[in-house]
Amino acid sequence: MHLAYPAVLSVLLFCTGLYGVLARRNAILVLMSVELMLNAVNLNLVAFDVWLSEAAEETLHSGQALTLFTIAIAAAEIGIGLAIVLAVHRNRGTSDIDKLRDTAEGHEPDGPDTDAPATGTAAEKAEATA
Repeated sequence: MHLAYPAVLSVLLFCTGLYGVLARRNAILVLMSVELMLNAVNLNLVAFDVWLSEAAEETLHSGQALTLFTIAIAAAEIGIGLAIVLAVHRNRGTSDIDKLRDTAEGHEPDGPDTDAPATGTAAEKAEATA
């Protein structure tokens, strides 16, 4: 088997995952895209392990062992990541990354709030609270 076939598939998977991380706004879809990128790396590790074991007489299968560690880390990452996303969704009501970033940085929404009544200056507010 040629090394080019799994390498090209791995590149396509990684690019798809990278696009998903950069373009998506939903946190769950971003986590799924990270998983795609990790699976592309796993495919590359196994493909190069098979290719190197055919060329060498010793078969250590270090690429396959590394892949098992990567799968274990990915499973832990997705479990913790989904728990965090669900907790944030329960508290904030959304999993949109842009909205969560704006609330974390303390940005006000664009434009004035039309529901709030118009009030006076800051001096009048200070006198009213005193």
